[in-house]
Amino acid sequence: MFVTTRGLVLRQVRYKEADRILTLLTADQGKLTVKARGALRKGSRLGAASQALCYSEFTIFGNRGKWTADEGSSLEQFLGLREDVSQLALGAYFAELLDTVCPEEQPAGPALQLALNALYALSRGIYGPEQVKAVFELRLLSLEGFQPEVAVCGVCGRAEPDGPMFSPASGMVHCAGCAPGEEGVSVALDGESLAAMRHIVAAPPKKEFSFAIPDPSMERLGRAAEQFVRYQLDKNFYSLDYWKSVK
Repeated sequence: MFVTTRGLVLRQVRYKEADRILTLLTADQGKLTVKARGALRKGSRLGAASQALCYSEFTIFGNRGKWTADEGSSLEQFLGLREDVSQLALGAYFAELLDTVCPEEQPAGPALQLALNALYALSRGIYGPEQVKAVFELRLLSLEGFQPEVAVCGVCGRAEPDGPMFSPASGMVHCAGCAPGEEGVSVALDGESLAAMRHIVAAPPKKEFSFAIPDPSMERLGRAAEQFVRYQLDKNFYSLDYWKSVK
């Protein structure tokens, strides 16, 4: 069965002399493992299309649960990422996070669109990397069933928490005086960072990055989003550690 699909290359690994094994994220078929035949040969139609963090169109053939690509063309290479090691490292973190949370062969349209928006914003410098990272983390986990409770204090129900805190373990905002009932240390927020979290979770897809807050508030937002990922997924992301070492 031949299928034409568009996907973001999350990972590529050399296979034998001239092939690559790709992990693709597609809208219609979710995450796929695809062998790109001859991708490393000079003049291959798959050479550029099979690079990591490239959004490409592929013609793939499925047989007994295995997929093979013989041709493809790149649609967006996000060249701005490839000119800056820090930006490229952050993009690699996004790819690792997508690979972790997106299931095999289940539609992933919203997650793919979020990824493309984030990589575009990052590569073009539309928003700062810390802002893009925080939005991507919170929005992706929300899409995949880990949406945090940020509307009210999760303990007392107060609409505007007194001295707002965020518990990465329970995934809820709470007042400074309300115990979240979960292990782990809560992250201190302020009015601006709390408003940004609410915006990220609820905004339409094209507006999710559209907000501005002071640097101290952005630091709080970034800390809350990152700790939320670590607690909910219980995984150490090496690409994130590398980004921090080069940013």
